[in-house]
Amino acid sequence: MQDSKLVYSTDGGKITQSDKQETRSVTSDGIVRISRETKGRKGKGVSIVSGLDMDAKALKTLCTELKKKCGCGGAVKEGTIEVQTDDREKLKTLLQTKGFTVKLAGG
Repeated sequence: MQDSKLVYSTDGGKITQSDKQETRSVTSDGIVRISRETKGRKGKGVSIVSGLDMDAKALKTLCTELKKKCGCGGAVKEGTIEVQTDDREKLKTLLQTKGFTVKLAGG
């Protein structure tokens, strides 16, 4: 019975969770890009805002503001903001009033 797999051991001490690293989607040119994506969403389009050099708390605050102004849902995922709207022009004007340089990317 010596060749059985180890199931439990008190040898390792307390197991700590590693802190999740903050992910930022920053482009080298400093331009915020708004793209439209439907992949994996059953044909429903979302607008993805990437290239923002902000920490997680600021991204969440900006996401909340964009959702309220557009009247839709959304989330912050992996350093990008996903807003459940196809109205990229409205997002562009909202971000430009905040002082960002914005480009519409993709189709």
